[in-house]
Amino acid sequence: MTEHTGKPQYEVAVIGAGPGGIAAGAKLRMSGIDDIVILERADDVGGSWHENRYPGIAVDVPSTTYQYSFARNPRWTRFFAYGPEVKQYHSDVAREYGLYEKTRFNSNVRREIWDDAGRFWTLHLDDGATVTARFLISAIGAFVRPKEDVGIAGAKSFRGKIQRPTSWDYDYEMAGKKVGIIGTGASAVQIVPAIAPEVGTLAVFQRTPVWSVPKPDFVVPEAMKRGLAVPGVSATINGAAFVAVDLLLRLVSQTPGRYFRPAAGKFDAWMIAGYRRYVRRVVKDPQTAAKLSPDFGVLAKRPTMSTGYLPAYNRDNVTLITDPIEKITPTGVRTRDGVLHKLDVLILATGYEVFSDPETYVPGTIVGRAGFDLAEFYREQGLQAYQSVSVAGLPNRWTLVGPYSWSGTSWHAFVETTADHAVRAITETRSRRADVCEVRPEVAAEYHQKIYERAEGVRYYLCELNGHVPTYYRNSQGDSTYVRPESFFTARRRTRKFPLDDYRYEAAAPAPAHQPEQARDSVRP
Repeated sequence: MTEHTGKPQYEVAVIGAGPGGIAAGAKLRMSGIDDIVILERADDVGGSWHENRYPGIAVDVPSTTYQYSFARNPRWTRFFAYGPEVKQYHSDVAREYGLYEKTRFNSNVRREIWDDAGRFWTLHLDDGATVTARFLISAIGAFVRPKEDVGIAGAKSFRGKIQRPTSWDYDYEMAGKKVGIIGTGASAVQIVPAIAPEVGTLAVFQRTPVWSVPKPDFVVPEAMKRGLAVPGVSATINGAAFVAVDLLLRLVSQTPGRYFRPAAGKFDAWMIAGYRRYVRRVVKDPQTAAKLSPDFGVLAKRPTMSTGYLPAYNRDNVTLITDPIEKITPTGVRTRDGVLHKLDVLILATGYEVFSDPETYVPGTIVGRAGFDLAEFYREQGLQAYQSVSVAGLPNRWTLVGPYSWSGTSWHAFVETTADHAVRAITETRSRRADVCEVRPEVAAEYHQKIYERAEGVRYYLCELNGHVPTYYRNSQGDSTYVRPESFFTARRRTRKFPLDDYRYEAAAPAPAHQPEQARDSVRP
């Protein structure tokens, strides 16, 4: 292991080169901060769009909203772009802002350790190397890593071909094979209709049905591309979409509980009844249609868009299996009714470890001042962060996808917002000729109390009204830390325009050893 003394190697390190990391890198360079390194575990940029290459992968929001405000693309070929085009877009933006030369690929960060004496972060990589940086931006994203343990007995015993959304093997010929897929989330909704015409048989093992409405996808005509290229047009379209999201979040976060609770129940009942009628029209077999109809609200789990998912169950070679899985065997999947479903291929679309679950954070992997351990803090105090980005005890560190962060808009809109926060804090620290910037504990505590109170409606909807359905919108602590309970425009303004003195800045020269910590904390340089 390489030891570093004195000054850190870089001024800023960014972990991850997905959409968030690219946003952070571009924003840093636009602010004149070039002494940066981006550490990416894969061999190219793009994050999920590089790692996920499964059949049918595409965005589930219009392409015009799935882009950076500083790099609008008027040349999308489809209204809902497929994965390769989305991946290429991120690569193009990374090249435009010179981020490839700033990125160290195949560099997986295992531990982040704050050096109290040196006043910088030491990042420990898989290969034993270390990287040091004054400031640290974690841009890992919402879906931190695929679940290694799928939670099913015998998962490693299967002797056939295992396929995963994050490591799809296109060299393996699936035509005519007996295929099973475990999971009915966003990835499975795209995979099922994409492979159904090709495989021999397809068994879909469903624990929970998914809301899936038709996707109004089409090839973007040249006239529309020319229109999107007109300055201001794309921004106006995005703005209109954000206004709609803003109004919905205002409704949820600002409606008094005595009105919101009965209204939410009636809304869900109306939507559930309507969706059941829709499924019965699309799916021919009544029993299959009933099994595909959720008994929970449309916003309780991630809803999906697919024109082909529900109709796929009308195919003779596609079977929906809802009996609970007992175990995976060397030759297939055995359900609790005693039936062994023999398979050649098993697709594990079983999800990810997400940022809003305390179990995602491993003790000893993110350690700040005086041994402050983020994982232990989250387990004991619940997930929380000032403006979703910074935690007292972790100086000079910001995360782009933190507790209560998703504001209901496109991914790029909100990671740009959190990146702006981090860059503004770093820029202010530099302008004050300081080398340490840390959110004040009392400010962070007050912020969390307010955001927790605002989340009453979201918490009721996800944890009580729809508490019977498994969802990553609700974590193991019974809290709903995925969604930010504020309107989009309010969240964006507060995150970007935070009071600068909500942070404490420490000058480069260390304070004398005899000076009490309390006295130092009371000074605002």
